[in-house]
Amino acid sequence: MGEYPSYKVAIAHVSPVFLDTPATVAKACSVIEEAARHGAQLIAFPETYVPAFPVWSALQAPIYSHDFFARLARSALRVPGPELERVARVARGAQVFVSLGINEGTAASVGCLWNANVFIGDDGTILNHHRKLVPTFYEKLTWANGDGAGLRVSDTRLGRLGMLICGENTNPLARYALMAQGEQVHIASYPPLWPTRDPNKGGGNYDLADAIRIRAAAHSFEAKCFTLVAAGYLDPASRDILLACGPDAGRIMDESPRGASMVIDPTGKTVGSVMSETEGILYADIDLAACIEPKQFHDISGGYNRFDVFRLTVNRAANRPISFADTIPADGEVANSLAASSAAYRRDNLIPDEAGGGQTKPPLVP
Repeated sequence: MGEYPSYKVAIAHVSPVFLDTPATVAKACSVIEEAARHGAQLIAFPETYVPAFPVWSALQAPIYSHDFFARLARSALRVPGPELERVARVARGAQVFVSLGINEGTAASVGCLWNANVFIGDDGTILNHHRKLVPTFYEKLTWANGDGAGLRVSDTRLGRLGMLICGENTNPLARYALMAQGEQVHIASYPPLWPTRDPNKGGGNYDLADAIRIRAAAHSFEAKCFTLVAAGYLDPASRDILLACGPDAGRIMDESPRGASMVIDPTGKTVGSVMSETEGILYADIDLAACIEPKQFHDISGGYNRFDVFRLTVNRAANRPISFADTIPADGEVANSLAASSAAYRRDNLIPDEAGGGQTKPPLVP
């Protein structure tokens, strides 16, 4: 028999200490401890909270952004790494779950960054690690494409939790990949603001808060789940640093729509208040039993679908730049080793054998 827990969640609508990873991690730990003291079981942070969202890419041409990029690259986290270990210790000590947006780096390259999110369990383990599939618009100047390895739902004492980053919540295939794994709580992270146009030169900006509401309500209504939206906050100190992007930078930031943090229930309605213009922690109580009745109407991952008509295949192989074979088999084992490796690759990447037919082979990745 299924269990449907009810508990308090916390949305960290807070700013980082801009491009200062140690200070931002310390602030994140403080927020986790404060939320736990208020009874929250799950705390969600904004997109790339550690150590900043690269707003500069929207404010100036890339030829002027080398210094900002270099600072971000030097500040990027590794998964696993000492900064995440510190957050994990705090999560374990408070016995809470934490969703944390980070800029992720890699030992394979000093200049390759990902927009990533890690989901940390109440025992301090990393339950899921997701890299944004495709950076949005000018984000491509900062981050590389992610992969499908993190398109997973974590089965926890708080229910089945999944996560997507910002514009991924516009992708119906990515969202369905989580719905079909029985997602009950969806975490959606967003930036503090989204400059797309200078209003002085005609037209208006993309309304980030409205776009967030539309996407969060749509996902909750379709999946019959709760959606926790954690958007960032641009504080005066961060704004002052970004003024280096040019004489119009301050005005453009001030006129750009802000992100909004909120909690949406399985009917698509907002639970409690919405936080946008002020920094703080948003709390809400959720009850997963509320996910059951709406499934009678439209169970997209169950009886209200036609799996004989529609079929989705997801490649969850992790993209890596190279793979090594450190053990050389004896001559008599070469053929068997190659056959076993080929079979394992086909299994892990959902490639059918000759008799299977009908599916398209995914891109060859190590």
